[in-house]
Amino acid sequence: MGAAYRVLRDADVEQFLTRGYVVIRGCFSREDAEEYTRTLWTRLGYDPQDRSTWAEPSVHMPAHRDIDVASFAPRAWDAVCDLVGGPERISAGQPYRWNDAFIVNLGEGADRPWAEASAGAPGWHKDGDFFRHFLDSPEQGLLTLVLWSDVRHRGGATFVAADSVAPVARFLAAHPEGVHPGGVPGPAGAVFDYPALMAGCTDFVEATGAVGDVYLLHPFVLHAKAQNVVRAVRVITNPPVTLAEPMRFDRSDPARHSLVERAVLRALGTRRAPFTATAPREAIVPPRVLRQRRLLAEEQARLRTAPPV
Repeated sequence: MGAAYRVLRDADVEQFLTRGYVVIRGCFSREDAEEYTRTLWTRLGYDPQDRSTWAEPSVHMPAHRDIDVASFAPRAWDAVCDLVGGPERISAGQPYRWNDAFIVNLGEGADRPWAEASAGAPGWHKDGDFFRHFLDSPEQGLLTLVLWSDVRHRGGATFVAADSVAPVARFLAAHPEGVHPGGVPGPAGAVFDYPALMAGCTDFVEATGAVGDVYLLHPFVLHAKAQNVVRAVRVITNPPVTLAEPMRFDRSDPARHSLVERAVLRALGTRRAPFTATAPREAIVPPRVLRQRRLLAEEQARLRTAPPV
């Protein structure tokens, strides 16, 4: 099986199909990471040596520049291609690139005792606040967690519900009219009931690792922000992979199903699942976009006046 893939081994393929994620270690060096993170503290407006200046426990930063993944982290790029069915299935109009829209966790939940991941923990969600979700949605063909810092146990890692692909797949299959991501239904469609989706989940992963590690997750994997009780500086990004066209679960040649599609079919307990959306696909402008526009202007002003780093 693995001989057909660029990076993934048989064990990686089986893990992705059964647990919804794989980890590609050491995709870039600490020196490479430093090139993109060296202005982090200037952009934040915080003093790295003075925690009293850390005004927010976590910050979703805007992007200033992007990176060609194929040249910067070729093993990560090849693994993405393995999972989605080849580079031709990635949108040419929205090519898969990384950027410096860092998600910085400086102490989220540090005022509470550490709690292990559980179905009842707060914050479980499916990524994709910018589109109406269907079973075959191309807007997020994969979820990526790129580690730009070391991510320690109890240090603000992402909690992953590794057995959540099946309940999400069943929910989306039952709602061909689409599901609104923001908790408020639109003119047509349901909303994600995360407590119900999480109710049967028992397989949890704390996505720790070192600089340069990359987690590639099925787009149906539910996840949540873990506490950072040790107040380590945790820096990640989570760029989506946009597909060239909606996923297909009824290809005439089953071998043409991508691993992402195969995971959905396995979750639904079938070898073939024709799907037709019954409502128009819809782009959504989430509130975070306006916030990040403001943050971008503030960061640009700090960078203009700061001494060279």
